[in-house]
Amino acid sequence: MAQSSPVSDLSPWTAILLLAPLTAVMLLILIYPLGLTVWTSLFNGRFSLDAYAELASSTLFLRVLRNTFEIAIAGTLVSLVVGYPVALHLAAQPPRRRTAYLIMVMLPFWTSILVKSFALVAVFGNQGLINQLLGFVSGGTVSLPMMFNRVGVIIGMINFLLPFMILTILGSLLSLDRRLVLAAETMGAGPLRIFWRITLPLSMPGVIAGVLINVTLSIGMYITPALLGGRQDMMVANLVDFYTRQTLDWTAASATAVVLLILSGLLVAMLGKVRGSAGLAGAGA
Repeated sequence: MAQSSPVSDLSPWTAILLLAPLTAVMLLILIYPLGLTVWTSLFNGRFSLDAYAELASSTLFLRVLRNTFEIAIAGTLVSLVVGYPVALHLAAQPPRRRTAYLIMVMLPFWTSILVKSFALVAVFGNQGLINQLLGFVSGGTVSLPMMFNRVGVIIGMINFLLPFMILTILGSLLSLDRRLVLAAETMGAGPLRIFWRITLPLSMPGVIAGVLINVTLSIGMYITPALLGGRQDMMVANLVDFYTRQTLDWTAASATAVVLLILSGLLVAMLGKVRGSAGLAGAGA
């Protein structure tokens, strides 16, 4: 005889009472600020879409939007190139050793992104450890500008994004049916052919999900470009800060924030479709 779940035994009013505190918190710290932001972008003495029209014709906004996607895509691609081999190596390890390696992969999560950004300056800055070593070896003739420019932003983003890419791809690799690889080896396929014909195609849901997660996280970054980038590396979140603190144009700031929210929402929706397709494929297998 099937036993009913304790959750299903709850009356509707009990469920409402249990969800009420969480609902109140969400309304207070999420829904209300978002609604106020949307309202500010649409109402400036009168209801209009002037703020969005100005953004569409603003050279500054379009340049910053282009910077945002260029930096996000570059950081994501580098994370993919670096993260896929790491995930492939982790998938081939026995569970106990893999657990130890995963702890090292997740170490960046244990430190604030602000602290990590300052640490990267100490390592990659003009007077950082790497340039000091290069100066010592070359007699002071070699110095690589790796901070306070586009390179610095991408380095900082990779430090933050790489674990997300590795863990997402690793999930797909661990779900692969090892019998496919054994069958390919039995038929005489080499490691490279097995990778191109079996491993890579079947791990693509994880790759696509990792790319979407990284791009979604990247386009909303504020601290990394603010601390590690130059004047030409402003991203959309930094533009919102510019409008609110420098020009005091709250309408433009709100419209910019709404555009960023819409872009992030579209990427999250795409991620949901990718995960749904992967789940259907796994069920079909």
